[in-house]
Amino acid sequence: MSTPLYNVIAQTEQVIVGKPHQIRLALACLLARGHLLIEDLPGVGKTTMAHALARSLGLQFQRIQFTSDMLPADILGVSIFQRDSSEFKFHPGPIFAQMILADEVNRAMPKTQSALLEAMEEQQVTIEGETRPLPTPFFVIATQNPTYQIGTFPLPESQLDRFLMRIQLGYPDPQAERGLLAGVDRRELVSKLTPQMNAAELLALQSQVRQVFASPALLDYVQAIVRHTRESARFVHGLSPRAGLSLLGAARAWALLDGRSAVVPEDVQAVLPGVASHRLQSVQEEPRQDGEKLARDLLEAVAIP
Repeated sequence: MSTPLYNVIAQTEQVIVGKPHQIRLALACLLARGHLLIEDLPGVGKTTMAHALARSLGLQFQRIQFTSDMLPADILGVSIFQRDSSEFKFHPGPIFAQMILADEVNRAMPKTQSALLEAMEEQQVTIEGETRPLPTPFFVIATQNPTYQIGTFPLPESQLDRFLMRIQLGYPDPQAERGLLAGVDRRELVSKLTPQMNAAELLALQSQVRQVFASPALLDYVQAIVRHTRESARFVHGLSPRAGLSLLGAARAWALLDGRSAVVPEDVQAVLPGVASHRLQSVQEEPRQDGEKLARDLLEAVAIP
């Protein structure tokens, strides 16, 4: 692992204590050029984690608080008539940043949620007939509360599939929680974080991820996992080709974080729950929160070639 990556992880762990695996998953998602969905109960550190990653990576950051009365223009921007020049001038919205925190994204109406679709897929937005590119790199970290809570609108499958990973933080263990209670306020810690790399270094690391070697046998393993979800009667739908590419990209990023130049099956197994949990749905109508269990069962069902 390169020194900047190590420093990013170490600094983030000072704020989000007791969650090293989730931090590595989040960083692997970003290195694989993916967007991240953090789903959990309020108050477990979802927003704080996004802030810590943005500051540690040295990225331009914008936080968007999603609410039920938000409109797409509140995200994308709007043209306002200028009386002095007698013409319309476009005022960009908060989407024009390198890292976007879409906080409580499932509290917005579906029409507003859909404003993120083009940005997440094509790194551009079309406003009033004009296509405008977004900064590079561009990431969306979205947080959402469980869908059974009051005032939430479930994300459609088309939007869920645009998130490379979905992770959950969960409650801290007793030792980590004691550290939270006895330590400094998390917001104060975040404000003191310093960038450990810049955008150019991050882009270079993303290029390195694509060069991590995946052997034919490893590709066979990824294909076997994807094929099993399509052939099994347990799932409503199998994993899409985009999901297979996401799984391989995340595994490459995980290998890079371990300082290796080739992917091994354990890399695929480490990232599969994050990549597949929000894409798999049981025909038995199990709650979507059980997606990680479905992913773990999938790993047990598919043997390594």
